[in-house]
Amino acid sequence: MHNQKAKQKKLIALKKASSLLKKITQMVENEQYCIDIMQQNLAVIGLLKSFHTQVMEAHLKSCLKNAIDSNDQQTKEKMLKEIMAVNNLFNR
Repeated sequence: MHNQKAKQKKLIALKKASSLLKKITQMVENEQYCIDIMQQNLAVIGLLKSFHTQVMEAHLKSCLKNAIDSNDQQTKEKMLKEIMAVNNLFNR
């Protein structure tokens, strides 16, 4: 359900976040300046938010669209509840 370009974009965001997390760990271990650590942390948060948005968009365009097209009311309701639950977690 994912095209290759979108998949690569998601993987790049995750790999960058992973790399930055390793850098932050080293920064904490080396007791580097707090502001520098927080800036790197915010960069990771931004990458993960971007990743989340990409996954949500793909889900809405594929899984939700398929559920709506199915005319199965129970599937539609389940899908909407799942999306709302994830959205609530994201906004905490």
